[in-house]
Amino acid sequence: PEQVCEEISRSGLRGRGGGGFPTGLKWTLLHKVSDEVKFIVANGDEGDPGAYMDRTIMEADPHRILEGMAIAGYATGARQGYLYVRGEYPIAVLRLEKAIRAANRKGILGKQVMGSNFSFEAEIRIGAGAFVCGEETALMYSIEGNRGMPRIRPPYPTDSGLWGHPTLINNVETFANIAPIIENGADWFAGIGTEKSKGTKVFARTGNLKNTGLIEVPMGITLREVIAIYGKGMRRSGTLKLAQTGGSSGSIVPASLQDTPMDFDSFSRAGVSLGSGALLICNEDTCVVDLAKVLLNFFMSESCGKCTPCRVGNKRDHQILTSIS
Repeated sequence: PEQVCEEISRSGLRGRGGGGFPTGLKWTLLHKVSDEVKFIVANGDEGDPGAYMDRTIMEADPHRILEGMAIAGYATGARQGYLYVRGEYPIAVLRLEKAIRAANRKGILGKQVMGSNFSFEAEIRIGAGAFVCGEETALMYSIEGNRGMPRIRPPYPTDSGLWGHPTLINNVETFANIAPIIENGADWFAGIGTEKSKGTKVFARTGNLKNTGLIEVPMGITLREVIAIYGKGMRRSGTLKLAQTGGSSGSIVPASLQDTPMDFDSFSRAGVSLGSGALLICNEDTCVVDLAKVLLNFFMSESCGKCTPCRVGNKRDHQILTSIS
């Protein structure tokens, strides 16, 4: 287990859900916690409009996620895993269920995995359409059968998570990177991307592009390259006005930053966030006020109502923008 945690740490893999927290460090923290009961959670609650990175992985290669979760369980001492899947992804749920049954039949999951002393069970929990359940603490409440509402941290999930026990929560795309790292080695993975943002990133491109869809590219690619190489340029000979990264809760990236490397640190220094991988490309016909109103309207309807800045602030912001319109 210590060697596995060390290999993931050396690879430089960071969380693909948007936070960018070092995956190996999170695993090591859980490994060091002494508790007979620990949990592994795969966050597949991909609630951002225009995001379908995790959906594609869950539908196309569910075993890869299960393998990543099992490796995480072995490395951290957890014997139970939960896949929290967005309720709007019924095909992903069906294929994950089929993959779990097949893995149990083959002895890849369940009691004494592949003849070893290690056991790992995987179960699916289906979300009910709440955007806020993509946040890890709200997600845990939902798995427990409670209303999904965020809680203050600390305590962090690695100290007190599901039912008060230490819990590791990683994004689906993060788990999909684990098996290739173990198979090919940390140095192979660390050889891709930038100095502090290793590996590849999956982006879901929508908006005013000639060619939309998913791409998997090395971390550090620029927005200009994404548009020119993979998007085949802007539609109707338009010019880039802005890009929205990371879905509704991400950042509005102006065209002036299109040559900034798309990695966690470069974007952070520029005052924007990389997010989970949703990438909305907008041309000069896009009204920023209207775009912001759409986002705020989404947040008003999706707020769980727990915190005043969210419950009241989004409504007031929407009123201000409406008066501007």
